[in-house]
Amino acid sequence: MQLDLPSSITTASSLDSADLRMSRLRALRGPNFWRLSPVIACDVSLGTLEGVTTDRLDGFSRQLLELLPTLEQHGCSAGGPGGFAAQVTSGTRLPHVLEHVAIELQSLAGPQVGFGRSLQSGDEEVWWVIVAYEEEELGLAAMAEAVRLVQACIDGVSYDIRRVVRDLRDRYDEARLGPSTAAIVEEARRRNIPVRRLNSSSLVQLGLGANLRRIQAAMSDFTSAIAVDIAQDKHETRRVLEGIGLPVPEGRATRDLEDAARAASDIGYPVVLKPLDGSKGRGFSGGLPDEAALRRAWPRCAGSSEQMVVEKFVEGRDYRVLVVGGQFVAVAERIPARVVGDGRRTVKQLIAGTNQDPRRGSGHERQLTRIAADEGVMDHLAGQGMGLESVPVTGQIVSVCATPNLSTGGTAIDRSDEIHPDNITACELAAGVVGLDIAGIDVVTPDISVPFRQNGARIIELNAAPGLRMHTHPCEGTPRNVAAPIVDMLYPPGTRSRIPVIAVTGTNGKTTTVRLLAHLFRARGKRVGFTTTDGLYIGNRLVMEGDMTGPFSANIILSNPTVEVAVLETARGGLLRGGLGFDDADVGIVLNVSSDHLGSDGIHTLAQLAAVKAVVPAVVMREGHAILNADDPLVLAMREKTTADVVLISTREAGENLDFEEHVERGGIGARIEKGAFVIRRGRLRIPIAAAADVPLMLGGAARFQAENVLAAIAAAYVQEVRYDDIRSGLLSFFPSPAMTPGRVNLLRVGNAHVLVDYAHNSAAVAAIVALSGALPARRRIGVVTVPGDRRDEDLRDVGRIAARLDHVILKEDADRRGRPEGEIARLILEGMREAGGDGRHEVVLREADAVERVLSTLEDGDLAIVLAENVGAVLAQIRPRVSNATFA
Repeated sequence: MQLDLPSSITTASSLDSADLRMSRLRALRGPNFWRLSPVIACDVSLGTLEGVTTDRLDGFSRQLLELLPTLEQHGCSAGGPGGFAAQVTSGTRLPHVLEHVAIELQSLAGPQVGFGRSLQSGDEEVWWVIVAYEEEELGLAAMAEAVRLVQACIDGVSYDIRRVVRDLRDRYDEARLGPSTAAIVEEARRRNIPVRRLNSSSLVQLGLGANLRRIQAAMSDFTSAIAVDIAQDKHETRRVLEGIGLPVPEGRATRDLEDAARAASDIGYPVVLKPLDGSKGRGFSGGLPDEAALRRAWPRCAGSSEQMVVEKFVEGRDYRVLVVGGQFVAVAERIPARVVGDGRRTVKQLIAGTNQDPRRGSGHERQLTRIAADEGVMDHLAGQGMGLESVPVTGQIVSVCATPNLSTGGTAIDRSDEIHPDNITACELAAGVVGLDIAGIDVVTPDISVPFRQNGARIIELNAAPGLRMHTHPCEGTPRNVAAPIVDMLYPPGTRSRIPVIAVTGTNGKTTTVRLLAHLFRARGKRVGFTTTDGLYIGNRLVMEGDMTGPFSANIILSNPTVEVAVLETARGGLLRGGLGFDDADVGIVLNVSSDHLGSDGIHTLAQLAAVKAVVPAVVMREGHAILNADDPLVLAMREKTTADVVLISTREAGENLDFEEHVERGGIGARIEKGAFVIRRGRLRIPIAAAADVPLMLGGAARFQAENVLAAIAAAYVQEVRYDDIRSGLLSFFPSPAMTPGRVNLLRVGNAHVLVDYAHNSAAVAAIVALSGALPARRRIGVVTVPGDRRDEDLRDVGRIAARLDHVILKEDADRRGRPEGEIARLILEGMREAGGDGRHEVVLREADAVERVLSTLEDGDLAIVLAENVGAVLAQIRPRVSNATFA
């Protein structure tokens, strides 16, 4: 897209004091609430501009469209070019303008992105502006610049659009993958191999977990470090090749100029001079006819190199042969940068004209690289008796660079169909003896179609991580998909690039389900990586402690080459703030949707919360399985959001859930409780797994809420082809203990009383725990109760109404009150207890440790205490010294 940009524009505005305020800017790197691919999300406050449309801002639309005339091409809701411009002129909201400007700035810098949304967040005076991006750094910069540009149009002040677009283009060129890496990544994606960029350079992971591979440009994790060392030492490379009879030029390694002069005299002029460990033509001299030329070239070529190679100059054409996995792939003839005289312009002007070719850019950003009129060029011209101000005659070809490298402005012609078979064998031998899995072999020969032994050809050097651009984008000849054999080498036919990825979301039960699934897969001998709200685990080892339910922790698991199965707890916060940490999943589980964290991050209703969690089934692969709770209407509705096979679970008995019955009758897979037993259903097939009363998690059937978690785990294991007997044995060997499920229904015996420790932190979870306490035998039921302070006031009161069912309540508060003043959480819970008539049976002990000590000191024989813990580890450690040998009821 071309844009005739003005340098700047100044107009007047009637709202000079009005300010946009960008309160939060972030990149969501995976599927997210707004889109199943990466987006930039910007929170914008309009202040006095809230409700103001663009038609009320004097000169706004004129300045905006003069700064960015290409906005005229945006169709927007009008459906054709000019639609957005018409809306700006007639009047539209400023967030809508920001969306389009951020998209257009990215497009002007390079990548063509088209998706954008702007909507009210639900939080007072805060708008969400969402746009797609290709390169994260560019997307963030474009969004920030869009705010500045729109503010300039509001204020009617000058804005240097030329500089901004130039800077954004530079950011894009610096941030995007180089051509070699990009070619391999594109080929991997064509094969549906997961791709994860690991840094801001070209380090990329292909595949997942135990099946991952890493590349950096055309170097892989198969590449031998010894082979790279040999290839980087040009003198050593020559000795290795010479040792198996391959043709190489005579040469010698030298440490100083005088030694180099002696070596050149012994070898015989002309010679070339190059750093022992040089690359991309840096420090390469070209042919030096005599000692005087050698001495002139030494300072420029030697630079900071400790050793230089003096080598016999070989006449001929320069070729780069690519060998991958020991097999010939392609060959390109490399032509050094040159210009053709017209009898009028100087060499300098001819270089400038050549650089106007739209195929040329900085570095590796385009098919060709611009020619730099630097010292090396001047020295090379001097060797031909010319300079930058020389005027070549019409038709005169002037070589302006000694090296043929594309990085110095050279061009390439594909010669893959011309190379002689004997030469292919020689190059494969060269790559093999050095040990490079991906080798670029530089050959100088008069004709690549003639055997090397017949025409004086020489192998000049071998290159690790050879550039692929000359093969994928030659200036002449057939482009070669050289990335395909590289991907074939990394993933031979039949080799898996993925590991099973199971994502678990819902309001309650996620951690227990994740831990149970990890237990089932470990029982099969698999090394499982899993994430929970209390930590990140690989195998049985806690690797990182804390809430690990977001994309950061998922990335750690999926980037670990020892992990064979990934089970990932996926919470709303990570989805909203960073997106998913993976692009797709084999199994997506949604347990339930109930009131939790409503009122934060712009999520105010259960329907919105369900839309966030629906991202998980939406990213399940078509051949995968979305496991949904048929008893929860919000979850059941998510079957419309997935293209995967749907698996339903239900805690209701046969005939009580018609949606489940219809699903199974149509041949669908389901899991439910039938006559007190967990069963798998598939059409008429009925597979009993275990009696509910026998499963330790169910606490003899008292913990009814655990049924959802057990059924989800059974269903996930079944679709992942775990044997029925293994599922059953796994269920029967998994206990709700501090070791297996810390803070999840840990029932501990203290003397002749019991203490139930649980992380319940919302109304539904608290109600389930209180109901469980009612199903367990107890003389008196005492609760140590709180929930986090970032719940709505009404949610806190609802917890109080639930707690009022207990015989006695000790109200505490978390150490992190989420912005609430001390005592406010307890007061609101108490208000709910009073509404339910239970306020007379309470006391307030705000500090968690003190509240736990208080309940322990008051326990009598037959009592049951419930502790809703914030710091689960500390609470369990506080109780442990008082626990009797009979730890579990």
